[in-house]
Amino acid sequence: MKILIVEDQQRLGQFLERGLKEQAYTVKWLRTCAEARDALADSPYDVILLDLTLPDGDGIDLLRQWRKSNFNEPVMILSARDAVEDRIKGLDVGADDYLPKPFSFEELLARMRSLVRRHSAVKQTVLEHKGVKVDLLAHTVQVEGNSIDLTSREYALLEIFMQNAGRILTRTLISEKIWASNYDVDTNLLDVYMSRLRAKLEGAAGKQLFKTVRGVGYQLL
Repeated sequence: MKILIVEDQQRLGQFLERGLKEQAYTVKWLRTCAEARDALADSPYDVILLDLTLPDGDGIDLLRQWRKSNFNEPVMILSARDAVEDRIKGLDVGADDYLPKPFSFEELLARMRSLVRRHSAVKQTVLEHKGVKVDLLAHTVQVEGNSIDLTSREYALLEIFMQNAGRILTRTLISEKIWASNYDVDTNLLDVYMSRLRAKLEGAAGKQLFKTVRGVGYQLL
C-alpha cells in the first residue's frame, strides 16, 4: 500500500517514514500543504497521515479542500491538538480517524489497518493471480500455497504488478510508484529488484510469471 505522510516535524517524519517502510509500505513524506496538494494531484494514496500545524497552512483547511474536491481516500489526523473540540472538528471536516500526539506506533498501525478494512468495500485487499496470492492487510505473499519472504521493496514491486496483471508496465511508471520520487530509471536498480523477485516467485511456481519487454518495461503474465 502507498502511504502519504504530511508532517513538518523532522524527527517524527523520519520515524514514521522508516517505521512504515519496515512494514513493507511504500511511503512518501512531505512537510507542507503545497507539497501535499501537488502529490495528490500526481498520484492516489491508500492512506494519508496528516498533521494539522504545517508551515504554510492548517491541515484542517487542507482536508476541507480535499473533501470538497471529492477526494475520498482515508485520512488520519496526527496532531498535538488533543482537546475534544479539536477531534470533533477534524472528524466533522472529513477525517476518518484522529490520533493525538504522542502515540504508540503499534496503535497507529492498528488504526491504519482498520481504515483499510472500512474502505475494503470498494478496494480489494487480497490479490490473486495464477497461483500468486498477496494479502495487502497482512502483508503476506503465497505462491501455490507456500509462503514467500519478500523484502519491503520486493513486496511493493509485486503489489504493483498484481494490481496490473497482464498490463505492460513501463520502467518509469514502476520506478515512480516504488520510489515515490523522481528516480533515475537509467540505472539498473530496478532490474536488480526484478531479478530477485522473479527468482523467488518463479522458483516457487515452477513456471514463468514475468516477461521483460525490451526497451519498455515488464509484464506479469
